[in-house]
Amino acid sequence: MRCPYCHHAEDKVIDSREAKDGMAIRRRRECERCGRRFTTYEYIEEIPLMIIKKDGRREPFSREKLLAGIQKACEKRPVATETIESMVNEIIAVLTSTVVQEIPSSRIGELVMKRLRNLDHVAYVRFASVYQEFKDTEDFLSELQALLGKKRKKRNKK
Repeated sequence: MRCPYCHHAEDKVIDSREAKDGMAIRRRRECERCGRRFTTYEYIEEIPLMIIKKDGRREPFSREKLLAGIQKACEKRPVATETIESMVNEIIAVLTSTVVQEIPSSRIGELVMKRLRNLDHVAYVRFASVYQEFKDTEDFLSELQALLGKKRKKRNKK
């Protein structure tokens, strides 16, 4: 591992521990030349998931794209970063638990929408408007009415 400060190739591991819900190992290292410390993460190398887009194209699954989409939907909403990270990790766990290596993008959208619906209704509608490609305000309104109908049913059951 090269030191990010002086680029020397020799270092020693100071501390190792499990990270990211057991999905990685976090290592604190110290450069043997400059003595500065830095952190590295090790992940299991897996066969990459391929996402089948709506137009039939295939592209490698990107955790960063999933995270960015959810963050955009939750922008300026009272949703903690840890909650979003946890949601992304849950979705990835569901996707990787299947034997299938090619997953339709619609499956990922459904998983995100299900979690956002229970987390924050505004974030849910924001995500749904992009994911379901609302064409006009009527599409938007019908989704809001469906959401409000479910909310009223829950209140009446209490």
